[in-house]
Amino acid sequence: MFAKSVMIPKEKCISIQTTESVQTALEVLEKNKIDALPVLENGIYKGILNRYIAYRAFYYSGLNKDEFLATTSLLDVVTREDNYLSIDDVFENSLVQLNDFPIIAVVEENKFLGLVTRYDTMEQFRGAFGMDKPGVRISFTSVETEGRIARVGDIIQKFHESVISLVTFDETDKLLRRIVLKIEKRDNVQKFLKELDKSGFRVLAIQED
Repeated sequence: MFAKSVMIPKEKCISIQTTESVQTALEVLEKNKIDALPVLENGIYKGILNRYIAYRAFYYSGLNKDEFLATTSLLDVVTREDNYLSIDDVFENSLVQLNDFPIIAVVEENKFLGLVTRYDTMEQFRGAFGMDKPGVRISFTSVETEGRIARVGDIIQKFHESVISLVTFDETDKLLRRIVLKIEKRDNVQKFLKELDKSGFRVLAIQED
């Protein structure tokens, strides 16, 4: 999955131009109940502004509030001007970028294309783990050898399981692969688990929701 698959396109984003004041930017944030704004100059991405950035700039400016709001350019207070995703970046890159900030811009040749938000990123991961659909989550491990994921697929097909999600984690220090499989609840779960065990998979945990 790529950034373009999950981004909010620019037409649906709330942004602000560099010609506007810091006061206006703060009013836009408050009016729309949002955490941060992309700052643009004729469609060119210039950075991000949020309340914390504005308040910090004010604190260090040595100006009183009215002077700061009247004389400070948005370009003087924006941040993350060099921190963005390209349209073809893989979705996973947004995880690190959004670790300490609520949004990240998607930019191509300096042109602002849209935003990826922390909320949308978390929603994608909820979907990947099947968190919004009831079922049985099975966590198990396998020795890291060729064909093991294919074997899981064979067992799923054998028991005609309906898969909600399948995620794997590489535990290279132990030469193991941890697999988290979520399937729809049926009356053959125990038989399915026995087949996993018989095939050399070690079941770690089972959770029903």
